[in-house]
Amino acid sequence: MFDIIKQIYLNSIFYDKKISPKVIYELKYKPSSFLLSSIVKIRAKKFNINNFLYDKFWVNEKLNQKQLHKLNNFYWLFSLDLKSSNKSVQTIIKNWIEKNYKYNSKNWNFEITSKRIISWLSNSVLTYDDGGDEYQKDFNLIIHKQTLHLINQIDKEKKLNDKIRGTAAIILVGLSYKNEKNLTTKGLENLKKIIRHAINNDGFPKSRNIRSSIFFLKYLILIREWFKESQSEIPNFIDESIFNLGKSYAFFWENLKFDPLFNGNNNSNNQEFDIYLKRLGYSFKYNDHEFSNYVSLKDKKINLIMDVGSSPNKKFSEEYQAGALSFEFVSNGKKIFTNSGYYDEGNYKFKEVSRSSALHNVLVVNDNSSCKFIKNSHSKFEIKDGLKIEKKNISFEKDEWKVIASHDGYLKKYNLIYEREIRFFPKICKLTGIERLNSKKIISNIKFDIRFHLNPRAKIMKTQDQKSILIEMDDEGWRFTCNNQNIDIDNGLYFGNKNTYIENQNIFISGIANEKNTNIEWELDKI
Repeated sequence: MFDIIKQIYLNSIFYDKKISPKVIYELKYKPSSFLLSSIVKIRAKKFNINNFLYDKFWVNEKLNQKQLHKLNNFYWLFSLDLKSSNKSVQTIIKNWIEKNYKYNSKNWNFEITSKRIISWLSNSVLTYDDGGDEYQKDFNLIIHKQTLHLINQIDKEKKLNDKIRGTAAIILVGLSYKNEKNLTTKGLENLKKIIRHAINNDGFPKSRNIRSSIFFLKYLILIREWFKESQSEIPNFIDESIFNLGKSYAFFWENLKFDPLFNGNNNSNNQEFDIYLKRLGYSFKYNDHEFSNYVSLKDKKINLIMDVGSSPNKKFSEEYQAGALSFEFVSNGKKIFTNSGYYDEGNYKFKEVSRSSALHNVLVVNDNSSCKFIKNSHSKFEIKDGLKIEKKNISFEKDEWKVIASHDGYLKKYNLIYEREIRFFPKICKLTGIERLNSKKIISNIKFDIRFHLNPRAKIMKTQDQKSILIEMDDEGWRFTCNNQNIDIDNGLYFGNKNTYIENQNIFISGIANEKNTNIEWELDKI
């Protein structure tokens, strides 16, 4: 009922009057389009707008919702070549304004509107220059009208990434138009509010999401470059936030050169962002082996990275995965043990599965995850019952690396504290683990599984004595053993590449716990 009333109001003459600007200022600052190259996928082979029937651009009834979204956000402008006619582009924009002068839910969606403002202003050579007084007046009017709509709706927007985009669009309009400093101020106030709300004291998202950290960093650098290019004073809090988020980027990418698949992360293409950063003169460093409750121990050949953090607050948990104490193990740039990634589009079953503990290199009890999720009103999964890290002990010495940590994710339902101890011995290239299921009283018939997901390229086989599993990964060989429990091989799903899946295999240790304290010991040796 509330949504219906909201749409009636947004479509009313009262709302249209509210977002119609009283004064229209002149466009002064025209941002360089290349500044968006860290955010927009720009085609290597660009196309010429004159090859299309641009006078019929908005009457194609065969387009689906996703295609219409892309058409209306105007990010396709970044893929036009320099031979494209600005007259043709401006005809398309003029026709769009005629059809969408007033708010409509389809084309004034918060995300679409934010992108459209940024794209129109960042491609002013095509969208604005030589447009004539009447066209430029209409262009400036609709830019301001859309911006006032964003300001009115930003507090109601639920998606954090879209809030960042909307804030960026508001700030850009404030910088681009003479005497619109009030828009810049409002944008900066919203940006401060978002940072305080979503970023912890380490400079890392409270969601514990690596991908979000990079997203925030990209937009803050973009906003900073707009201030710099427009010869406006750069706010100190933007520099501070970039510095803190830069530490996160150094820890999770520059120091690793691979994507750890924890808490909503997927394989990325950050090499292009590295080039962008170098071009603009940014350099980030972080030399410690722990950051915001993630641990990364490494030398020239081996990397062990582990999640030793508690689950986030419910309101930041939409992309969280129940993989506390999970780890990834990398040898010579090749992942041997990898978590299985994250799925977030379309298939609800895949969404649910990708959040489970079973998709991580970690303990599962009675086929239940360490956290319980429920679906919220936006059809997103959020935490109902979270977990806390009970203890943490990290040691990084020349001859031995060690991580010991425990969590209470199985305490309420099964009266268990799960403790994991992982050690690596560089000289003999051996990884060992002890999985401890500790209880204050005797437990009965609790089934457990500990999974070790393998790189989809890995080849594995069980030895004839059933006590070892051999792993072949490109030119390397490894042996996995667990003497006091059953080990076997199972098929699984790998969501490492965004919103797609392939099959992989996993080693799993299974058993039944009937005592106060159960210890499961395993080893991985290079052969």
